[in-house]
Amino acid sequence: MFSFFKRFKGSKESETAADESQAAQDAAAPEAAPVAPTTAAIPPVASTIIEPQPEPQDAALDTVEIVPPPVLDAGAKRSWLTRLKSGLSKTSSSLTGIFVGTKIDEDLYEELETALLMSDAGVEATEFLLESLREKVRSDRLTDPQQVKTALRTLLVELLKPLEKSLMLGRAQPLVMMIAGVNGAGKTTSIGKLAKHLQSFDQSVLLAAGDTFRAAAREQLAVWGQRNNVTVVAQESGDPAAVIFDAVGAARARKIDVMMADTAGRLPTQLHLMEELRKVKRVIGKAQDGAPHEVLLVIDANTGQNALTQVKAFDDALGLTGLIVTKLDGTAKGGILAAIARQRPIPVYFIGVGEKVEDLQPFSAEEFSDALLGG
Repeated sequence: MFSFFKRFKGSKESETAADESQAAQDAAAPEAAPVAPTTAAIPPVASTIIEPQPEPQDAALDTVEIVPPPVLDAGAKRSWLTRLKSGLSKTSSSLTGIFVGTKIDEDLYEELETALLMSDAGVEATEFLLESLREKVRSDRLTDPQQVKTALRTLLVELLKPLEKSLMLGRAQPLVMMIAGVNGAGKTTSIGKLAKHLQSFDQSVLLAAGDTFRAAAREQLAVWGQRNNVTVVAQESGDPAAVIFDAVGAARARKIDVMMADTAGRLPTQLHLMEELRKVKRVIGKAQDGAPHEVLLVIDANTGQNALTQVKAFDDALGLTGLIVTKLDGTAKGGILAAIARQRPIPVYFIGVGEKVEDLQPFSAEEFSDALLGG
C-alpha cells in the first residue's frame, strides 16, 4: 500500500562489480596529486538512509522553547475531549454513580475505595485520595455528595498536576530522544505522531530505526517517515546501538533539530535485554555529549498495574525523563496515572486516544480528571 524507500547505492552485486572495475581503473591510471576538497563532506553513515521526497528543510532554534499544547479549533478540541471521555467512560460511570442518591457515610467511602481500586489507581494512591477526601469533608464541612465529588476532583487534579510538564526544545542540536517500551505498547506509532507534532513547531526531525530485530518495526517507521517527509536511518539487521550512533552523526551533520531513536521492545523482566538498552544509551552518549536529552517510555494504559511495574523497571535501568500513555480509547480504566503520580511521578508528556496523528495530545491534569469523573 505504501512505497517505503530506495537504497542509494543499488544492489550488493552491482556495488561489488562497480568497486572491482573502479579498482582496475585506479591501478592502471597514473597517480594523481591530491586535490583539496572545496566543500565539507557529510560524515559517512553505515546504515541505510531512507530519504523522503522532497527532503525536509532544516529549521534550527536559536533559543530554548517550551512546546505548548497544539492549537486546536473549538470543534477539534471538543472532539478530542469527547474521545477522551469515551475512552474512560467505564471508570467514569462507576465513580459518578457513587455520588447519586446517597449520603455521606462510611458506605460511600467504601464504594469509592472499591471503584478507585477497580480503576487501576492502586492501593497507595487510593488510600491517599480517601484520607485526603475525608479530611477535606471534615474541614470544609461538606454535606452534599456532589460537593464531595467536586472535592475529589480537586484532590485528583492536585495529585496529577506534577505529571503535567511540557517538552523542552532547542536545548541541543540535535535534541536526541530515546524511545523505549514493550512490544505492542504503540511505541513506533507514537514516534510517528510525535514527529508530526514537532514539525508543527518548525522542527526538522530525523528518525532512527533501532528495532533492528523486527522487520515490521522498520517498515512501519519508514511509512511514518514518508507520511511526515522525515528521513529514517535504518538497517536490515545488526547492532541497534550502531544504527542509532550513525543516526546521531547524520543528524549532527545535517543540523537536524530533533533525532528520535526507536528501540526494540523489551520486557523489564528480561535482564539481558534491559542491559542492551543501557548499552544503547551509553553509545548515544558517546555519539554526542549530554545525549540522550530525553528518555521516554511508551506505556499501554490497558495493562493496568503492569504499566506501573514497567515504569519502575525502565526508570531504574535508564533514568526516564517522560512518559507517553497510549490506548486510552480502549478498555483503559485511567486510574493508573494516579498510581504513577503517587509512586513514580515521571512527567506524562503525551496521551493517546486513537490512531490518528491528532489523537496524541499533551497531558492535562484538569482535562483528564474531568474525563475520569464525568465532569
